[in-house]
Amino acid sequence: MASAAPSVPYATSGKCAGYPATRVGMVADYCMGLVWQGAGSEGPRMPRDIFALDDGDWLVSDLGEWTAGRGALWRMSIGRDRTVRWRRLLSGLSMPHAIARGPDGRIYLSEMNRILTLDVDGADPQASLRTVIGGLPDNKLHDNRHPLSSFVFDANGDLLVNVGAPSDRCLDTAGRPRTTPHGACVEEAETGQVRRHAYLGNGRWSEDSTVFASGLRNSIALVQHSSGTILQAENSVDLDDPNNPFEEVNVLRQGGHYGWPYCVNMQTPLPGWSAAQARCDRRDKPVALMPPHAAPLDLMYYSGGMFPELEGRLLSTWHGYRRTAGRIVAIETGGDGVPLTDTNGYYAIYPRGALRYPANTPSVRGRIITPNWDRVSGQHPRGTPVAMAVARDGSIWVTDDKSRAILRIARP
Repeated sequence: MASAAPSVPYATSGKCAGYPATRVGMVADYCMGLVWQGAGSEGPRMPRDIFALDDGDWLVSDLGEWTAGRGALWRMSIGRDRTVRWRRLLSGLSMPHAIARGPDGRIYLSEMNRILTLDVDGADPQASLRTVIGGLPDNKLHDNRHPLSSFVFDANGDLLVNVGAPSDRCLDTAGRPRTTPHGACVEEAETGQVRRHAYLGNGRWSEDSTVFASGLRNSIALVQHSSGTILQAENSVDLDDPNNPFEEVNVLRQGGHYGWPYCVNMQTPLPGWSAAQARCDRRDKPVALMPPHAAPLDLMYYSGGMFPELEGRLLSTWHGYRRTAGRIVAIETGGDGVPLTDTNGYYAIYPRGALRYPANTPSVRGRIITPNWDRVSGQHPRGTPVAMAVARDGSIWVTDDKSRAILRIARP
């Protein structure tokens, strides 16, 4: 598979804790180093998730492209001279994304329609590949389905797996709701949900599942707090209005319904659905709003020695291509991991300025640690951060898929 060069390279000047320092504007006493940016055939074409191994190596999932069978899983090794070496562990994958270590200590990886496990230290990782959960819906259901799978392990080892929605608003070509005889969206029964697969022990999970939470258009960003709280960051629908709708942070509970495709923001019916059809007052409200079209793709509770001021905070990548995205934000949380909120707050936009959240609604209380990641000609692209991981030294490693880069946030 040929690999394209990034559309805009990261220029560097000086050092960021041993790595070439990018010119991305960071908050005081932070810097962003460039670990690697691809331009040839070696390494991931579209790096997505990143996972730290105990020996100092990294696993990086590679979407490849938005076509089945073009993805890969790579192992990244970094020499003392900061030279990056890549080894492709798996190829021929269909839109791989999330990587995690399971309750049995093994490595797990999500593909578009299944969850896999493999031996990353074996002589032939491809031969060690085993399907744990198969038969998840894939993008054959609908051309614009959210096909990527993500997952987290619950406290008891159960797998919580997202199944993205197959359309934007569950409307037909004339803009009318596609409903069952009972008035519900026809797509709700099998998609737009997070499923629970019971842990059977010894690295096995039930192929059968129950619905954990529904009304969720896109749940790529999932995280579990040590208290047991499960958070989801929602990529809301793609209305043309740059100021609406807002993205959401939801505290997931068993049996909860969080609004898709009927409602957005706090309790606002979506265009195409009447208030009587939407019944927004019966849906679970988000705990907080994030900027419109920010496209949160990852959530991570920070724990590390490099940034004690971030300890316990919820980090989120905002990946979208509109003016609110290209950012990483550190969100304040309570002891249960739930975001703290502001009322009548503001959110930043590129190239400059800020806009207000809807009146009297809760918005995430936090600090953008990459305030100047808009495109600057000759210096750096607009950021498209996907996933994060914390290294043993507390630095924050970030994938940027559009720019085909691995970045590292550290102290100068």
